Amino acid sequence: MQSHSPTTPFGRRSLTLAHVASQMVATERPPEKIVHKWKIFHAICTARPRLGVSERSLSVLNALLTFHPETALTGEDELIVFPSNHQLSRRAHGMPASTLRRHLAVLVDAGLIVRRDSPNGKRYARKDDAGEIELAFGFDLSPLVVRSEEFESLAADIEAEARALKLVRERITLCRRDIAKMIATGIEEGVPTRRAGQGPADWQEVHAAFRAMVAQIPRTATRQELEPIADELSQLADDVLNLLEAHIKSKNPSANESHSERHIQNSNTDAFTDLEPCLREGRAAGAEPKPQPSRVGEGTYPLGMVLSACPDIVDYAKGGISNWRDFFATAAVVRSSLGISPSAWEEAQTVLGEMQAAVVVACILQRGTAIRSAGGYLRGLTRKAEAGEFSLGPILMSQINTRLHEKRTA
Repeated sequence: MQSHSPTTPFGRRSLTLAHVASQMVATERPPEKIVHKWKIFHAICTARPRLGVSERSLSVLNALLTFHPETALTGEDELIVFPSNHQLSRRAHGMPASTLRRHLAVLVDAGLIVRRDSPNGKRYARKDDAGEIELAFGFDLSPLVVRSEEFESLAADIEAEARALKLVRERITLCRRDIAKMIATGIEEGVPTRRAGQGPADWQEVHAAFRAMVAQIPRTATRQELEPIADELSQLADDVLNLLEAHIKSKNPSANESHSERHIQNSNTDAFTDLEPCLREGRAAGAEPKPQPSRVGEGTYPLGMVLSACPDIVDYAKGGISNWRDFFATAAVVRSSLGISPSAWEEAQTVLGEMQAAVVVACILQRGTAIRSAGGYLRGLTRKAEAGEFSLGPILMSQINTRLHEKRTA
């Protein structure tokens, strides 16, 4: 055992009170204490944000740990490792010497290791006649033993916070899905909405309130910021569910039976005519097909790309969106939720084409409250298309770029 440990760094490196404090901690190792070096390293990696060290600094700490021959770090053994910069650089995946020195300084400042410099600044060990290490100069790993409980506690706190954040995000996702589909069901089934002391309210108002709540969700948020939004969405989900349940209770058995028959009969018809009976009647009334105006050229866009640009539309799908037919049916539901009139929707389909009209509706939904009047916006695009001034590509690419930017800043 060495009788004296150097306390001051070699060369121009200065000594700080924090360094002295770290050295004091290193001398307080209980002899009986044993920690697993890789378990404590994992805890330090988890607690990294609280310790103020980077991933690359931890890669240097990982390399230092590999130079200690034992897996267990104890309070009795000497824990000084003394690799040269060349050896340490090789185990740190070829890190340049200047970068290596910088990250070693970070580890020392964070109190994870203690510097024990020799008189000439070299790292080495002196051995006695029996071959045992008598005096070593390098980096002392003792703080990892002394502070092991602190690191584990920090890691546990961070993991608990991460779990809580994940749970509240899952709660928001479930509420968004449930509310969107319940609103779509209310519109399709003609469920009346009533407020206390008032007459029937519009489903579009309920949908607008829902979209306003969704618009409040930050791209990067803490649990404390998300929990109030989750509570609001949960309350809205309960309110919408109560409307549906009240409507079911108010119907008599004969009405339920006739409704079921109508639902079975309509289940094999086109999704758009299911949502708008007036469109079905209008199409069936014409004995001769009307001459259709020439449509704007429909570019071919992969469905995956469209869903990546406009993921919110999936919340409104009854059984997910696996093909274009599912997408068209869901777009028709979203059209009703956004308050786009049947005439504006039919005109857009005629001029833009079924696919482009559905994609535009998905983009309108994704932009949320940024578009005040969805119907007016769609009519405006239809007018531009008739004048040959509309192209879906730039709109879709703009939405994709927005999503990519949000992911990068998240």
